[in-house]
Amino acid sequence: MSRSLLAVLLGTFTLRFSTGLTGGLLVFYLRDLQVSELTLAVYTATFFAAELVLSTPFGLLSDRWGHHRVMQIGPAFGAVAVVMTWATTDLFLIGTTRWLEGASTAASVPSILGFIAMVSAGDELLRGRASARFEGATLAGIGVGITAAGLLYDGIPGVVAGLGRDAFLLNAAIYGLSFLIYRFGVTPAAGEAPSMRAPHYGYRRYVELVTSSSVWLLAPTWIAINAALGLWTSQSIFQLIRAPDERFAGQLLMGGFVGAQIALGLAVGLVVFFAGLAYWGERFRNLRRTTIIFYGVVGGGLSVVAAIAVNHSGGLPDVSRIGFGLVVAAGLFVLAGATPAALGLLADVSEAYPADRGAIMGLYSVFLAFGQIIGGFIGAETATRAGIDGILVSTLVLLAIALLPLARLRSYEHAVGAPANPEVA
Repeated sequence: MSRSLLAVLLGTFTLRFSTGLTGGLLVFYLRDLQVSELTLAVYTATFFAAELVLSTPFGLLSDRWGHHRVMQIGPAFGAVAVVMTWATTDLFLIGTTRWLEGASTAASVPSILGFIAMVSAGDELLRGRASARFEGATLAGIGVGITAAGLLYDGIPGVVAGLGRDAFLLNAAIYGLSFLIYRFGVTPAAGEAPSMRAPHYGYRRYVELVTSSSVWLLAPTWIAINAALGLWTSQSIFQLIRAPDERFAGQLLMGGFVGAQIALGLAVGLVVFFAGLAYWGERFRNLRRTTIIFYGVVGGGLSVVAAIAVNHSGGLPDVSRIGFGLVVAAGLFVLAGATPAALGLLADVSEAYPADRGAIMGLYSVFLAFGQIIGGFIGAETATRAGIDGILVSTLVLLAIALLPLARLRSYEHAVGAPANPEVA
């Protein structure tokens, strides 16, 4: 990989670390403010609504100004957001900071993905590796950020005190690091020259792009997968750390955990998931994108079933929970392949629109945000009614929905530019 591509991936990690850290810190902060599940869902939805609405104009802007220029805007929005969060306890202002955080992601992700799609054009192995490593940097950054949030906010009881809300100020410095990486570590790609750009811009052009059939073949599956993931980005942690609810006394995972325990569990999950990303990223030349997505969805379902078993293993010996945990890890390893495969399909779509890569790749954020908003509200409702069980069962339902359009997507996979080698499974 080139130095610029490596810098983009490093900047993705630090930027998403800041995003995850802010989101994790906010969960602990809102715990102290004693808000409800619905309030948390509204804040989560606000973040993703900003990403949903603003990814389109920023994607178009990156095609016009150049991906390198636009990717530098995101860290500035993020730094302002975390300083504002540190400075207030007003719930309305905190909601405003979530919009700024979403704008940070909306500005960065389409331009970053447009850059990756451009430099990996025509190279299947590089595209597979770049897609997997982008997802790895994204998920590792968010996951490590969330993991660090518990340690930074609460500290380790009896060992070191936490920073509390002052941790938001530390995060502003990390956003500054992301800006420096993009500014000085990335060289604009040759395809960003004005001669390569689209002949016209604006929403009319965007409508032309997104109404093409190849773009929307992928949408239902990816939205459903992201909705399933959205159930876990905030609501699950909120349920784990809140005071135990007597209604769900039979659920082992309901409430009472501290930040250090959450951090350990997330760290283990991230190691497994990252290993899966590395493995599946090398399979782009041998397997169809839809095959990898199918395996991933099935693996995710296996993890959920095993997690349900863990949640109801209170009367069983500890060794049984270890066995269930290993099944969760195995399913998580397989699930890891789904997101880079979907991203690879979107990059394949962009091959037909070389002057509009930012706009096309911005759909990554649109599908992700739409799914996360849906999942966040489903998680809030099901967690209120059924605790962790509600989140787990809802995840299974959404994964099943993700499988429904996959057969049609597979039959048209050749139409969006993915490899049509008859020897590929």
